Amino acid sequence: MFQETISLAAMADALSLSADYRVLRRLVPRQLYSPVIGQDVRTAVLLDTETTGLDTQRDEIIELGMVKFDYQPDGRVVGVREVFSAVNEPGVPISAEITALTGIDDAMVAGHRINEAAVNAFVDDAAIVIAHNSGFDRKFAERYWPVFEMKPWACSATELEWRKHGFAGAQLGYLLNGAGFFHAAHRAVDDCHALLEILDFTLPTTGAPALALLLETARKPTVRVWAEQSPFELKDALKKRGYRWNDGSDGRPKSWHVDVCETALQDEIAFLRAEIYLRDVEPRTQSLTAFTRFSARI
Repeated sequence: MFQETISLAAMADALSLSADYRVLRRLVPRQLYSPVIGQDVRTAVLLDTETTGLDTQRDEIIELGMVKFDYQPDGRVVGVREVFSAVNEPGVPISAEITALTGIDDAMVAGHRINEAAVNAFVDDAAIVIAHNSGFDRKFAERYWPVFEMKPWACSATELEWRKHGFAGAQLGYLLNGAGFFHAAHRAVDDCHALLEILDFTLPTTGAPALALLLETARKPTVRVWAEQSPFELKDALKKRGYRWNDGSDGRPKSWHVDVCETALQDEIAFLRAEIYLRDVEPRTQSLTAFTRFSARI
């Protein structure tokens, strides 16, 4: 068996040297490492939730997965410090659709609660929290554990333009394949381990880890521009420019909106005046940082 493993590894290495083949390796979670005193590192937490549905105000968390890791100032991952995985029994039965998607059923969560003190201790020293859909995961996390309201967040799905860096899309599976791995799991902590390898992948366009670019983007202030009461027939023009629809159920405006960097604000207002409203307007705007971006409070 040992010889067979060596032979398979050698075959994979040989194939990877050819432009005619791509080799995907099964993702194996990294072993925990012991931080070195005096080493210049920062700490981040990768977070993923599994829930009973998509309504961030009413549906419930059934699983929380987190991976805490250290990284260097240049964005290179140093090692995994801790792993957190826990399930929670919701107040309603888990649907068959959610079980099919997550592999989690009522029996697995019966009698379980996620300990708030344990969550607080796990994220206490994190400089940033990263999720692959922070607009979803942050809202759920803040509902359950207020500690997440105080942390800066980054979104690896929306704050990196993955297609510009040679990936087929922003879905986690596409990114993992692009980084040379595959995994069959869909549990929360497994997706966190997958995201870690994606963020440690060196982008061919920058020569630096994807994490470095994500952190750079997350640090920049942005402005949310609301295109309230925009003509319905121009929704495709807004979508093409990157606007997203908010249905108003979360207390925010029922409107299209887009986040832009501060330097692009005047260009965005000019677009709305010239292409959407055909008159001078002063759209509603909100200033955002990593501490407020993706939060239900904004």
